[in-house]
Amino acid sequence: MTEPVTPSTALGLRAVRLGSYSRAEQVEILGNDDDPFGVADTGLTWLPKAVHFGIRLDGRLVAHAGLLRLPVTVGDEDLELVGVGGVAVAADVRGRGLARQVLSAALDHARTMGPRHALLFCRPPLVALYGRLGWHILEQDVLVEQHTGPVVMPLRTMWTALREDEDGNGVRWPAGQLRLRSFPM
Repeated sequence: MTEPVTPSTALGLRAVRLGSYSRAEQVEILGNDDDPFGVADTGLTWLPKAVHFGIRLDGRLVAHAGLLRLPVTVGDEDLELVGVGGVAVAADVRGRGLARQVLSAALDHARTMGPRHALLFCRPPLVALYGRLGWHILEQDVLVEQHTGPVVMPLRTMWTALREDEDGNGVRWPAGQLRLRSFPM
């Protein structure tokens, strides 16, 4: 199977697994903004990601996506999923397919982690982008843990299957209320 040629692959840019991801690297991508992801007004406490993927252009980190395995309850069933977060592309290189490429590398790795689904939280203006990348809106309230107990996630929740079912179809989202049994990622 050949990789589709996108502007980023045509330029020779490749997403790679990063050994770590620092605040300085985040600043390389998003600048030194106090709220680079536009989520400070949610008042939520977020978890750092455990696995990181990035794309460098001329030595500068220009795109990132992070992963974290998370415990959830859906309905009455306890299971795990892979949380995707910290997705960022530097403003000066947007429109070159870097979000698709860094997310693709991250999800390829997520498929090796075991869970059947990946989940992300995003601001409403980003829903269309993630939809074009194969993510689905979860049309229900999602509970996430915070210091005071569970709260309803104020951002949009989106999911994607990480593997097919026995019939070769994409895994469906399970029925029931979703509760993240940790801080969000």
